[in-house]
Amino acid sequence: MIYKKILNNYNKGKKQLALLIDPDKYTSAGLKKTINDANKANVDFILVGGSLMFHNHVNVISHIKSETKIPVILFPGSLLQISPDADAILFLSLISGRNPDFLIGNHVVAAPLLKKSKIEIIPTGYILVEGGRTTSVEYMSNTKPIPGNKIDIAVATALAGEMSGHKLIYIEAGSGAEIPVTSEMMTAVKKNIAIPLIVGGGIRTNDSLKKACKAGADIIVIGTAFETNTSSIETFSKIIHEF
Repeated sequence: MIYKKILNNYNKGKKQLALLIDPDKYTSAGLKKTINDANKANVDFILVGGSLMFHNHVNVISHIKSETKIPVILFPGSLLQISPDADAILFLSLISGRNPDFLIGNHVVAAPLLKKSKIEIIPTGYILVEGGRTTSVEYMSNTKPIPGNKIDIAVATALAGEMSGHKLIYIEAGSGAEIPVTSEMMTAVKKNIAIPLIVGGGIRTNDSLKKACKAGADIIVIGTAFETNTSSIETFSKIIHEF
């Protein structure tokens, strides 16, 4: 089970790296090179998802699975992005927003389909934080992110997510964020929850990666930084796994 692997590493204090792939941002050749680099770097997980769907996510996942043994986890932006070929799905509830479709509505529609599949379900509380500009997640979900300086709200939201039964808390500033989640917010959330913390959005440099690790992130998700420079995957992986 993928969640068991996450939990085992979490209990040992081992950091984990997840590569986020948005199918709409990759060519076939680019995707193959990225997966090849991910294999060499021993990336822990591959997340697949995006806000839109110009390309067939199902075909992309099948292609990824044919090139790697790294677990492939759905990070769906919509119901159309669910694929039975994936190993697991982050069953995301946007707990920082107030849009019922992203809190429970879409989940009700997806539940019967997921029940019939063999996909591992990982309930995840998703928290969107202000990242310096309007992100695709904010626009598409029609929700406001938590202001970056409102640490108390982020902590209370994460606590509510854990108390509601979520197995992971995923906090991010959105893909391509200009300002990543602050170290202060990460640390405060980490100290107040007893489940793994995933952090993503705006982590593009070695320094920002190290800050996220030191602040308490258990799993760091990198997407945009690898889209134009796949060679950095190995460097990022080395930093995380030696932390």
